[in-house]
Amino acid sequence: MLKVLLGVARWNFLSLTLITVALAAVTTRFQGAVLQPLQLGLVLLLALCAHISVNAFNEYFDFRSGLDLLTKRTPFSGGSGTLPQQPAYAKVALMLALATLVLVVSIGLYLTWQLGLKALWIGIPGVLLVYAYTQYLQRWPLVCLLAPGVGFGGLMFLGAVWTLGGVIHLSSIFLALMLALLCSNLLLLNQFPDVEADRQVGRRHLPIVIGLTRSLVVFALLYLLNFVLLMIAVLLQLLPVVCLIVLFIVPLVLLLLHKIKAHLQQKAELVPALALNVLLVHLYPLLLLLSLYFSTDVVSAATG
Repeated sequence: MLKVLLGVARWNFLSLTLITVALAAVTTRFQGAVLQPLQLGLVLLLALCAHISVNAFNEYFDFRSGLDLLTKRTPFSGGSGTLPQQPAYAKVALMLALATLVLVVSIGLYLTWQLGLKALWIGIPGVLLVYAYTQYLQRWPLVCLLAPGVGFGGLMFLGAVWTLGGVIHLSSIFLALMLALLCSNLLLLNQFPDVEADRQVGRRHLPIVIGLTRSLVVFALLYLLNFVLLMIAVLLQLLPVVCLIVLFIVPLVLLLLHKIKAHLQQKAELVPALALNVLLVHLYPLLLLLSLYFSTDVVSAATG
């Protein structure tokens, strides 16, 4: 049973949530706020439950629609493969999705009681996004592209910064936009191997609608925009200069684009590119996190 639950939750992909909340915590600390352990723990639990819920809903709905039987899985796309191997546990996946969503709502209501009704501007869209992503949003190309970014960069990151006592000023918005672009790109590339299977069940995400070649151009532009936003934030002194260390991953992004272009029509050969993209999507915010963390220590030492 535990193996089924971990598979449906896609536990190995929850690391992005950990990094997102950690970046929010460090951003709040960088702004001068004092972190409260209980508040941080609640925010982290809420974020993990939301991520598990959307994953479990995705597993359940993709199994019920028959998509899982059409898709050729890779380690990074096509679901976990848990339910096609053990179909009797489909209801378990649904129960996990619902139970974690109930936890999200419960923690959200507690935080709303603490912080005021403004928290509902984050909570209500978040709950709707968790439930609607697989069933409805994948039929609208632009919405499907933006939804992961809105979820991680907008709702999870900015929501965590605000909840932990930080201020949503321009530096936070730049960080949120960068994280949003990364997360949207992660899901965009993961859709490349699944185009034919997704088309058969009525999905209409970007690679289906405009094709793989044009989707690759969008993918490259989103990475370019990410680096441009980083440099603008540093030039405007919204982020410390040390954050430019992120630019050291530019050669890896160029290598990634080369790998995708070379094997665009070869699903099996795309797997190394998918792996590299996952690495970059984790490495980028991790480098930002470390830059802000050590910048805070330097400022504290200088003023102390």
